[in-house]
Amino acid sequence: MKTVNEAVTLNDAIDPKHEVEIVCGNCGYDLDETELTADTCSDCGEALNLRQHTKIYATSIPAAGGSTLK
Repeated sequence: MKTVNEAVTLNDAIDPKHEVEIVCGNCGYDLDETELTADTCSDCGEALNLRQHTKIYATSIPAAGGSTLK
C-alpha cells in the first residue's frame, strides 16, 4: 500500500511531500488495507511482518542565514 502526502506549509515550517509504502516483510507483496487488517499476507500466506519504505522529497532550500562575527 502506497500513500502519497503532498507538501503542506505549517506556520514557519514545511511538511515536505513524502511517500510511505507498506509491503509484506516476508515476500515483498504490496498490501492493501483489507490485507493489513487480516494480519496474513494473501500472497505468501505467512503472518504479516511489515516492511515500510519512506521517501521524502526536498521541496525547498532554506534561506542562507547566520550572524556576522565582528
